[in-house]
Parts: sequence; C-alpha cells; structure tokens
Amino acid sequence: MRLRIPSTHPQSFSPIYDPAKGAQRFSRKNSPDTEQSASCACVFQAQSRRELHACAVLFPLAQAQCPWERLWRMRNPDSTFEFLSFPFPPPRVVPVDSRQRALGIYDLAFKPDGTQLIIAAGNRLLVYDTSDGTLIQPLKGHKDTVYCVAYAKDGKRFASGSADKSVIIWTSKLEGILKYTHNDSIQCVSYNPVTHQLASCSSSDFGLWSPEQKSVSKHKSSSKITCCSWTNDGQYLALGMFNGIVSIRNKNGEEKVKIEHPGSSLSPVWSICWNPSSRWENFWNHRASEEEEESVHNYLEEIPVLKSSTCSSQGSETEEEQHEEEESPRDTSSDEHNDILAVADWGQRLSFFQLSGKQAIGCQDGTISFYQLIFSTVHGLYKDRYAYRDSMTDVIVQHLITEQKVRIKCRELVKKIAIYKNRLAIQLPEKILIYELYSDDSSDMHYRVKEKIAKKFECNLLVVCSDHIILCQEKRLQCLSFNGVKEREWLMESLIRYIKVIGGPSGREGLLVGLKNGQILKIFVDNLFAIVLLKQSTAVRCLDMSASRNKLAVVDENDTCLVYDIHTKELLFQEPNANSVAWNTQCEDMLCFSGGGYLNIKASNFPVHQQKLQGFVVGYNGSKIFCLHVFSMSAVEVPQSAPMYQYLERKMFKEAYQIACLGVTDTDWKELAMEALEGLEFETAKKAFTRVRDLRYLELISSIEERKKRGESNNELFLADVYAYQGKFHEAAKLYRRSGHESLALDMYTDLRMFDYAKDFLGSGDPKDTKMLITKQADWAKNINEPKAAVEMYISAGEHMKAIEISGDHGWVDMLIDIARKLDKAEREPLSKCAYYFKRLDNHGYAAETYMKIGDLKALVHLHVETQRWEEAFSLTEKHPEFKDDVYVPYAQWLAENDRFEEAQKAFHKAGRQSEAVKVLEQLTHNAVVESRFNDAAYYYWMLSMQCLDIAQENEQQKTEMLQKFHHFQHLAELYHVYHSIHRYTEEPFSFHLPETLFNISRFLLHSLTKETPLGISKVNTLFALAKQSKALGAYKLARHAYDKLQGLKIPARFQKSIELGSLTIRSKPFHDSEELVPLCYRCSTNNPLLNNLGNVCINCRQPFVFSASSYEVLHLVEFYLEEGITDEEAVALIDLEAPRLNKREDKWQEMASDGAQTLRFDDNTDIIEEDDPFTAKLSFEQGGSEFVPVIVNRAVLRSMSRRDVLIKRWPKPLQWQYFRSLLPDASITMCPTCFQMFHSEDYELLVLQHNCCPYCRRRIDESNQ
Repeated sequence: MRLRIPSTHPQSFSPIYDPAKGAQRFSRKNSPDTEQSASCACVFQAQSRRELHACAVLFPLAQAQCPWERLWRMRNPDSTFEFLSFPFPPPRVVPVDSRQRALGIYDLAFKPDGTQLIIAAGNRLLVYDTSDGTLIQPLKGHKDTVYCVAYAKDGKRFASGSADKSVIIWTSKLEGILKYTHNDSIQCVSYNPVTHQLASCSSSDFGLWSPEQKSVSKHKSSSKITCCSWTNDGQYLALGMFNGIVSIRNKNGEEKVKIEHPGSSLSPVWSICWNPSSRWENFWNHRASEEEEESVHNYLEEIPVLKSSTCSSQGSETEEEQHEEEESPRDTSSDEHNDILAVADWGQRLSFFQLSGKQAIGCQDGTISFYQLIFSTVHGLYKDRYAYRDSMTDVIVQHLITEQKVRIKCRELVKKIAIYKNRLAIQLPEKILIYELYSDDSSDMHYRVKEKIAKKFECNLLVVCSDHIILCQEKRLQCLSFNGVKEREWLMESLIRYIKVIGGPSGREGLLVGLKNGQILKIFVDNLFAIVLLKQSTAVRCLDMSASRNKLAVVDENDTCLVYDIHTKELLFQEPNANSVAWNTQCEDMLCFSGGGYLNIKASNFPVHQQKLQGFVVGYNGSKIFCLHVFSMSAVEVPQSAPMYQYLERKMFKEAYQIACLGVTDTDWKELAMEALEGLEFETAKKAFTRVRDLRYLELISSIEERKKRGESNNELFLADVYAYQGKFHEAAKLYRRSGHESLALDMYTDLRMFDYAKDFLGSGDPKDTKMLITKQADWAKNINEPKAAVEMYISAGEHMKAIEISGDHGWVDMLIDIARKLDKAEREPLSKCAYYFKRLDNHGYAAETYMKIGDLKALVHLHVETQRWEEAFSLTEKHPEFKDDVYVPYAQWLAENDRFEEAQKAFHKAGRQSEAVKVLEQLTHNAVVESRFNDAAYYYWMLSMQCLDIAQENEQQKTEMLQKFHHFQHLAELYHVYHSIHRYTEEPFSFHLPETLFNISRFLLHSLTKETPLGISKVNTLFALAKQSKALGAYKLARHAYDKLQGLKIPARFQKSIELGSLTIRSKPFHDSEELVPLCYRCSTNNPLLNNLGNVCINCRQPFVFSASSYEVLHLVEFYLEEGITDEEAVALIDLEAPRLNKREDKWQEMASDGAQTLRFDDNTDIIEEDDPFTAKLSFEQGGSEFVPVIVNRAVLRSMSRRDVLIKRWPKPLQWQYFRSLLPDASITMCPTCFQMFHSEDYELLVLQHNCCPYCRRRIDESNQ
C-alpha cells in the first residue's frame, strides 16, 4: 500500500490505492520483493523535512488505532501470506487560514487515549476529534509558526514549540498554563514517559522542565538540535544534531555518551526513536566505565544484516525456503520492533544502526520506505503445558489449567522450543538446553537444567522425548541423546510437514510424522525402520492419533479433515473447512477441528456440532480445548452437551455418561439421569444423580436395587415407580394396574390428595379400600384445616378416636357429648378419651358421667381430686376405702400449699404419710428463714417438733430419732422466736419492745448460742442489741463485753459508725453492772452475773432458769421431779387433795380457769403468816457442787402442795410430764396448754388481745385444748 502527499496540499495525505479492491495480496513464492522480507512495505513521498516528520509520526500512532490496524495470518501451507487492511481510507483533514489558504503542517500528536489530534498549522494549534475529523478548537498563543507539539503520556498536558522562541504548556482542557522562551526557535519537544519531564530543544540549547520545579534548566548544545527521544524508562534522552551526532543525556541534562558514524558531518539527524525494550538501557546501566562509550557504536555495527524474516505455522509446520543467514540474536518486545536505535538522515539515508552499518533503504528519490518487522511464533505444547518465546530471549512455560507461569531467561536468541512430559528443550544459536521438572507433581512449575548440548544445529523443527531430542531438517530426522550424540537418522521420501510425539515408554517413544506427499509414518526412537500407517493423495498439514491408537485424524492441504481406521486403513468420515485437528485424550470417539472461524466437535458418527472460535485447535483434553489465537494460547471450556444428547437419542447411556464426565452443565446431568432412569439403566442413572446430589432419586434407585436382590424382576413395576417420582401419575397408575398392584396406585393417589382420581381408579371395589380411602381423605381434610369435615368423615369411617381428638382439640363439647353417648360402654378407649377432653375443657360433670358409664372409679377419684371437689372424693372414699391414699395425700398437699398446716397434718395422718408432712414443713421452715420471716420459722419449727412427736408415738423404730428431732426443733423454735424481736429491732426504725425486754431477749439468745449459730441468726445483731440496751440500762460491764466481741466480727457498714462510737463512749462509764438487772435464782437465792458462761442455768445450783416467753424474765418457778414409783396420775391426785398443813396460811389463793389457761391470783388484802413448807426443805443442796441435783419430791410433799401453786406440762407419750412449783404466789403466771410456754399473766392477756391466739404456737383462744 503506497500513501503519497500531494504537492498542492502538503499538509494533507490520502491513499492512492482503490478502496473497492480491499486487501492487497503478496506471495513469497511469486513476488521477488517479498523474498527478502516477510512484511509489507508502506511507502510515503514527502515534499519537505517537516512534512516527512509529520507523516512518520502519524503512521505508527494511527497503526495502533482501529482503522489503520494491519493484520496478517498464514493462509495455506505453501507459505503464501495475505495482508489485510480495512477497505476505507482514514479521515482527511485540510487545515486552512482565515483566507481559506491551506496551512503547512509541521507536527502533530495524538492524545494518549486516541480521542484528539493536535496539529501544528501556521502559528496556531488545531485540535481535532479523531472519530469524525471535526475541529474542536483552535488554540492561539504563538506569534510565529508552530514547529512541534508533544503530548504527555498521562494525558494531562501537551506542549508546543514555535519559531517565536517560546514553549507553551497546555492542559487537556485546552487551557494554557505556562510559557517560557529560548534564545532561538524551538525545533522539537518531548515528554518523559515516566516523570512527565518536558525536554524542549532549540537551535542552540535545550531545556528541561518538570511540574515540580518553577524554573527551566537549560544546557548549551554544540550544534543545532533537530530531534529528541526519551527512553522507555525515562532515564535517558537522545538528541539528534544537525552535524550528524547523537548525544545521550541523563535526566539532569548531563551527557553520558556520544554516537558518531563516518560522514556524520554531512548527514544531519532528522529523526530519532528508542526501542521500547530494555536491552539498550540494561547495556548502558551495566557499562563499566566512560572509556566504553566508543564500544557502543562498535556493538551496534557488529549485528548481522537481516535478509529475511520467516514465519512458521506456530511451530508445527516447517519453513520451505532457505535462508542465507539465521535470524539475528536480538532482544525484542511483544510489539515486534526489534531495532535498538533508529536515526533518520534526510540528506542521505534512513539508517537502522542495529541492523547494518550499510545503507538499508535508498531515499535519493525523496521516498522513504518504512518496514514493519514480524517474527515467527516459537512455541511448544504438551497436554496442559504451553511453552513460548517472549522478548526473543526468554521462554515462558504456562500451565493452561491453573494459569501458572514461569519465565526462563536464556539471554540469547531462542530459536526453537519443544516440551514433553517433564522435559523442556530450548535451542539457542550455539547450543541446546534440556530442562526437567523438580518433581513428578502435575502442578509443579519449577524447571532445572538437566543437560546442555554445546553444538550448533540446523533444523526446521525440534522435538524432545524422555531421553532424546529429534531434529527435523527438510526430509531428514535425526535422533540425538542428551549428550549430543547422534543415535539414529531417518531419511524421508518427501518434505516433513508435521511431527508429533505420541507417547510410549521412556527411551522408546513413538513419533507421528506427516509428509508433503501425503504419507503418514510412525517412528519409534529406538527403531531404525519407519512404519507406514497410510498414504493419501494430498499433503499433510496436521495430524493426531486417538487415545487408543486405533484412529488417525489428518488435515490435508485442501483444508479437509479425514479420519481413518489405522488397522483397516478405511476412511471413516471426512469434514471440510479444517486447518487443525485434535482427539480428545479422555474419550476415544471424540475429536475437534477448527477452521473458518468455527470450532467443530464430532462424536462417533453423529453430525458435527459447531460454535464460533478464533484461532487454531492444538489440543483437546476432557472439556478443555487448547486454542492458539495469534500469539496467545488459551484453554477454552467447552460443554459436551451436544454430543451427550446425540448419544441419548440412541439410548447409548453408558457412552453418554462418559461424554458427560468430560464436562456438562447440571441441567445436562439431570437430563442424562432422567433418561437413564426411564431406560432402566440404573447404574448410569445412579452415577448421574450422584453428580447432581439428588438424594430423592438415589433413594429410589437404591430401593429398586434392593428389590432386585430380593428377586423382583417386574420392569413395569420399576418403571411405574420411576413415573410416579417424575410426576407422571396417570402413566404410573396404568403400569401399577397392568402389573397387578392396584393398591400401590391407590396409595399414590391418596398420598397426593387426588381423591377424585382415586375414586375413579377404585370404582366399586372392596369396602375396606373404600373405608381406607375415606380415612385418608379425612386425614387430608384435617391437614388443610377443615376439621369439621374431617370429623364427619372419621365418624363415617368408624375412626372414633381421630374424631374425638379433633373435636377435643377444637373444644367442640356438643360433638364430644354426641359421640360419647352413642358409643357403647364396652368401647373404653374412645370413652376414656372423651372423658379426658371433658376434663380438659372444664366440663367435669360430663367427665364424671363418662367415667361412671365405663365404671372407672379410680379415674373418677382422680377427677374429684384434680378439680378439688373434696366432698365428693371423701364420699367416694367412704364407700371404697381402697382409694384413701389417692384422696388424702393430695388433699394434705393442697392444705399445706394453702398454709393450713394443722389440717394438712391431719390429712397426712389419715393417709399415713407422716414423713411427707415433715418434709413439707421442713421446706417451709427453710424458706421462712431464708426470707427472714423468723416468727414464721419459729412456728414452723414448733409444728415440726410436734409432728416428730406424733411420729415417735406411732413408730417405735423411729422413736429415738424422732425424739432427738423433737428436742432439736423445740430449741430452734425458741431461738427463732427470740431472734424475731432482735431482727425487728435492728432492721426497723421503731422498736416494739421495752428496753428491759430487749435486754433480756439479747442475754437469753447470747447464752443459747454457745455451740453453733443456726441459719439466719446474726451474732452481730444480737451483740449490737445487747450492747445498746445494756448501755441504756446501766449494765456497762456487759455493754463493754458486747462491744469487745463485736470488734472480732464482720460488722455491716450501717452499724460500723454506731459501734465505733459506742465502743469509745462505753469506756467513760464505770466498769460494773446495775444490781437491779442481776437475775436471781429462785431455788438457791443466788444473784447470777449478767454474762453467764454456763448459759441459762444458775452458776451455784445449776438449776435451769424458767423464762417468760414474752419478756424473757426469769420466772419464780422451780422444776421438781417425782420420786420413783409415783405415776403422773397419782401425783396429780395427791396435789389435788390439798391436805391441811401444820402451819396454815390465813390468806387464800384464788384459782381461775379461762380459755383453757390456769391462773393463780393472790388476794393482796389478806395477811400472810410465814409458816414452814415441806417443798422449801427440798430446795437445799450441797453448796459448790458442779453437778445439777434435781428437786425430787415424795407423796407427802405432793400432798402438802396446793393445786394453785403447781404448773404441769402434760407432754404426750413417750415424753414425761414436767412439774413446776411457784415460789411467789403473789405473781400470776399463765401457761399455754398447747405449747406449754409460760408467761406473766398480764403479758399473756395483752398478747392474746393483740393476736387472738397464743403468740408462740398460734393456738386460737376459741379452740379447746386437744
């Protein structure tokens, strides 16, 4: 294609070829011009040096844009090339001035994204839209002709230089932001591609400007600068001079090297450009010294002349033409520009220094020939590993499945590549390198050098095996060991067009060889004799053998794919439009071939399946097809759906499954599974359903297989089950009936709620089946929330239990009554269910009626108990004593829960469950203590003690244990009764007791806590109350003792301040106690200390004190015991005699009995005559004795006593009665006949008025003493 600049319009250009003809075609075989170069030449003719520069800049940039892109491809095996260009010319732009005169174009530049074109025309810059050629905006700023323009690589700025000596920097928004000047007109400008530093060159100097600095650094030049160019990494700037010298500078403007050539002074450098690759920069960066500058020119001129550049068909076809010399061992990049530094000389020539020191292309006639250099693809493929040349000196091995890549740097020109299993062979100009993998792992990508063959070989193709390399040169094959020793050689009849390793044992691999004359051979590397597989009439272009070595696929020069049977030499089939072919390595009957922009997949003898695909097929593994498109290899995932369906149409399920294993969609797997299942190919269906994880169908297949093992062989029944699973219910029902299994069809319809279909299917059949159908229909009505209809259906079907359950769950009492009254009494289960629902729905009358109907008295008793109808329950128990426990035990529990403990105890007694009564009271007592209800705790403990006493009376075996518990619980009851007052005093703001009462209570409790402290009773509270009341009443010694004791205990924060203050203030009080507070022993008349180490007994006679249960003062009572042989009844009779004494009193005691209480009242108006008393004589004891000596009286003493002076605690058996004698008849004492606690009569009467019961045992006053 020739482009010429018209002389009348030097600023414009247009193609001179006819667009209607489209692409031009050149043949290496027929055209002598193309034998020296494998590329198409584009020739320009220019009128001036400036116009030449404009054209030279435009064409490479435009070549990267879509309309001017040039494509090439190999057309056919005779190495004829076809060069394609788009059949329309580029946009035509003609800038004019204000007078409509054409303006000269001195420079132009594209915006990096290709959307704008900046043109230097006259003294203006013209900005055009590249899509349609319209003028966007003219830019004015220069006063003279604009010579040069350049765009920064980041697209943010561009610069223009003019004959007015100025440089203007513009933004991408077409706004000027900076202007600076030189001493002469600006010749060229260029932006650093990395740092965006601007180099502006004039006739006498050049300047460097960057956005980071404010000033421009300028440097003088020895000659006029005509052109400049930055390296790709932005490290160096090359300046072309008018005197023919090329000066290379660093970023700071310092000269690093100067390049001269013979006659340079007569050859100005008009254009200069760096190679995009990094080899020049690497060479320069590793330069040892400045003295090596001259070696640069010598290095460049040593590169041989490039005579021609050839391309093979991706390494699988050989080159037919001879080369005078081999390709140059130079580094290159992916855009195929292999020159290092190109210098354009308008006066003499266009020189490529790295190609030759001689004239490359003559330019004397004013035309310049521009060459595009294209190199052949050097690569190799084995299964999923693809190795190819990169940057001319590197080899990249790519794993097509995992996309892993590894780069092997050879640092020399890579000429040939071969790969096989774990071997990789690379041919360099003077040697061959053999690599191997580090391990046998299929994913390993680490190669190491195994052998080096330091020899130069001439070959068209290179093949590597496990232990050999195969060199192909025209008709000759040579087998070499890895040591470079030639072991075998084969000479063919014709040129070798294709060669491939087809596997085999190590050292005995087989080669598949295709010749130009159509002959196809199989050669083993350890055998001298080649085996002719077959011969065809056309030349071989591509070959492949199936995995089992039974079939051979051939692509000939007519683009026809032919498939042969190797054993019979029979042509199985042929397909047109093929340029490459590959068998599937995992499936014997599948192959694919490419051609005409389509991928063709053929399975067995089925029609070909097509889909679009760009490139050449070079491998087929499972569902992945390896495709080479231009220079890149990719793995294309191709679903195998089409061939799988072809097999399914012929009911070839096993073959279809093999195809599906190569890769199909889940939908295809499901279709395969269903088809195989309907075809009763259960093994294939099982595998397919396993792949899609359909457990439902897997269970079906498993059940069918189990039935087969048990001997079932009815395929119609199996197919009916399959149809039922697939939803083909009517077909399944027909098969069920045909196989004699109507019940299965009926079950299917009822399970699916297809009752109408079931009735139609059933017709007038067995009544049992009809009943079953109605029952299932009722079940369905129940599930869809139509319970009334379900109940009616259940009743009609005789399913009374289900009808009762639905009616009961929905609370339909009327319906339950109807069902219960219609049922016979013999049907106990449904009647019991009716009674259960009556009871749950609070219709106890109907429930009782139902239980009476079936005669279930026990259930009736439980009904009365659950509904707490105790009267009916007791009435029934009287008639049927066997239900006694079923009534009284829950009745007692109910009483206990309602705080009716006395009634509960009676109920427990009646039921004979005394231990349970104790457990209930123990739990209640514990809860009262935890909740600080100490008064209730005292009452519960007293109740427990009395319960234990009752148990001891009835159970001789537990007598001892129960008596111990009785005394223990009595003691705890007294302690908690006392502590209740102290707790109220410490916790409540107001006290309800007199100080003397609190004082006595605190002392009593402190003396009672000598061994252990019960749960809930606080010593701190007790001592605190004692200290406070002792101090208030004048018992300072006792108060000091209490405060001292408190210091050793953990004191709550709320008492801390009060106790500390009391401890200090008590020190100011005298260390003694008030004599009025000292207690008196009424037996020995001894004054006891307030703090008694012995407890609540006299320190002298050891007689236990008797305390009032309200004020806890020591009562004037002395306990006495009966002489042995005297019974309680006799003692009471003797006391009641009241025999006259020798010395009689003149006064009279008045005995009063009210509300079950004994009261002795003394008449104060009578005079007392002191006389001797026999009981007083018994009070004497041995002074100082450590043992307690009780007072024992005989009959005479008893007769001398007055009934009014004696108080008797009449404990029930097995306890003994206790007798007390009052020594001060003038003080009235009252004893509770239930708990036997003693009080001052006035205190007791007051408490009874307050509480209407005994303050200790809570016995109501209106109750008689039991």
